Amino acid sequence: MPVRFFHYLMVAPVQLLLIGIIGIPALAVFWHGLTTFSYGQEAVFVGFDNYVRILTDRAFWRAGLNTFIIVNAIVYLELAAAIGIAVLFAGGIPARRVIIAIVLAPYAVSEVVAVVMWRYMLEPDVGMVTQFLEAFGLPTLNWPINRWHALSVITILSIWLHLPFTSMILYSARLSIPLELYEAARVDGASALQRFFHITLPMLVPAILIALLFRYVFAFRIFGEVWLLTRGGPAGSTEVLATYLYRHAFRYLELGTASAIGWLMLVATLLISMVYLRQVYKRMLT
Repeated sequence: MPVRFFHYLMVAPVQLLLIGIIGIPALAVFWHGLTTFSYGQEAVFVGFDNYVRILTDRAFWRAGLNTFIIVNAIVYLELAAAIGIAVLFAGGIPARRVIIAIVLAPYAVSEVVAVVMWRYMLEPDVGMVTQFLEAFGLPTLNWPINRWHALSVITILSIWLHLPFTSMILYSARLSIPLELYEAARVDGASALQRFFHITLPMLVPAILIALLFRYVFAFRIFGEVWLLTRGGPAGSTEVLATYLYRHAFRYLELGTASAIGWLMLVATLLISMVYLRQVYKRMLT
């Protein structure tokens, strides 16, 4: 038996499993996206009519713009905070274990519980955050009626929920950097800022790419924070692609259209992933 064929045979069970649980359902969703149907109705083939209707819908592009804004704000603000946390922890702060446990705490909180908690704190009338801002004469957040306030709250909430994941990836990568590099830099007279930009940041690039890849994929399909906090309101001004899909599937019962939306989101996610996977692959070869 050729060695290459033996290698393919060894990984065949995993490939068959992936085809069964991902490939076949994905193809089924693609087929449904080419039809119009609902519960209890027979599917009628309509070709790419669903895609044309979606791409000419202003609500879709507004949801896409909101998704783009939220995702980029979440990913890059969270990345900056995670790098800061990783560097701070690696620097040997007091009570590091306790602080790490505090940073990890949001990841143990249910998404529903977290949104309800934040919603109560941010209530425009009685929320503790509102009272705190009023006490210092600062403007309050009118997130139930102001689009940009609502998008800001959704972004901050999502960062708070998922920051532990990104920060632990970068913290682990920071701990893997040899201390000899920093000692040699100190001997050469490099400042803390120079050591960060010339040693820490370049060495963290592979971990940063991995963190960006995961967070882009996860943030792109953001749903819970938006739906539980604003339900896409006011007047659809905070709608994202996931809530747009949800409305078509479970409010309007347009399952064919919802399937087409899902495929458009999949293509967008794959395009984003390919950019970062290519960079990761390049880093592995160097």
